[in-house]
Amino acid sequence: MINKYGYVRVSTKDQNEDRQLEAMKQLEISEKNIYVEKISGKDFNRPVYQKLVKKLRADDLLYIKSIDRLGRNYEEILEQWRILTKEKKVDIVVSDMPLLDTRRGKDLMGTFLSDIVLQVLSFVAENERSNIKQRQAEGIAVAKAKGVRFGRPPKPLPKDFHKIYKKWKDGKISGVVAANACNMPISTFLYKAKSYENAEK
Repeated sequence: MINKYGYVRVSTKDQNEDRQLEAMKQLEISEKNIYVEKISGKDFNRPVYQKLVKKLRADDLLYIKSIDRLGRNYEEILEQWRILTKEKKVDIVVSDMPLLDTRRGKDLMGTFLSDIVLQVLSFVAENERSNIKQRQAEGIAVAKAKGVRFGRPPKPLPKDFHKIYKKWKDGKISGVVAANACNMPISTFLYKAKSYENAEK
């Protein structure tokens, strides 16, 4: 009896895997054989995926909704495909691309066609990842140019910062004492003091 498995992946915890899970259930894959992972597809150092690969045996059948769910790195997708189909002798079906079904066309022409489709789709997956990264970088650059600040907003200065700063500046107290009075590390106090000084000019 052939064991059927499904691999479901979304890139972030905010993304929803329901569409992929529904596709796996329609294929009548047992819930315990559906491996779900919320992680980037940039490489294959993924704990759930690695666990699945160890579980797979010769003649098992692995379903993936689309090739970009397997991964987004062109060379690594091809390498993983080779490991699964040639070394582990597992059959793979990519639901969204019927030509990528290793059960069909095991003759030379069938293998040739599926290899071409795989290479094209793998390239598209990686290219899309590069485009996403470029769009993100461009978006961040535009936002920064408009004055949008990223990261946590800075904490407001203590109410008596000016008084403490003035004592430190006049040499009446040390930096350590001033930092403690402001309830911050000495490095933070010195940074804030420099910024404050520049703002005062």
